[in-house]
Amino acid sequence: MSILLLGGSPQLPSSSSRLLLHIGEQLALQGHGYASLHVRDLPSRALLLADYDDAAIARAVRAVADVDAIVIATPIYKAAYTGLLKAFLDLLPQDGLAGKLVLPLATGGGHAHTLALDYALRPVLHALGAKQVFTSIYANAQQLDWHEERGLSLDAPIAERVQAGIEELSSGLFVLRGRRPTAPAEIPLPVRSLQDQPYAPHYQAA
Repeated sequence: MSILLLGGSPQLPSSSSRLLLHIGEQLALQGHGYASLHVRDLPSRALLLADYDDAAIARAVRAVADVDAIVIATPIYKAAYTGLLKAFLDLLPQDGLAGKLVLPLATGGGHAHTLALDYALRPVLHALGAKQVFTSIYANAQQLDWHEERGLSLDAPIAERVQAGIEELSSGLFVLRGRRPTAPAEIPLPVRSLQDQPYAPHYQAA
């Protein structure tokens, strides 16, 4: 898999997890395989104690190491990303994001925390050695609409920003591989998801 979708919300489903999956599916249409990891599914005691001997923790850290790009999604709590996501990022080695492309996403209740990703999360991603951190995408509750039958709908301004982020990340991945983007019409739809264990990453191939 070339992309890891990393969810930092303590709740599932959530606005941030739905936006994360939406972006993953759009990237799959452009020919990129992805895996999904929600930090809340990791064993809490092992996460908080940074127990690297725990099998689930070891798999999660390895999942980060094995991909070229990470899309990180978090709700904004107390003007910052979640403590759950912080606990996971603290597990990574000092250069845990070296050579990787990162697209940060966040959701919140209003416009007050539009810059929260830039002053709270972005410095951490750079400190972990990310090759490139793309422009952060923040969506408030009024910009995202969920319907059980129609799925997630984005209003025009946020849809434009999301699409720009998808294009930037997709292009960056093709550059890493020394390839040109494939026309979307030539790329098959995602086929299925596999879940090895309750807390293991979910894999979807494009």
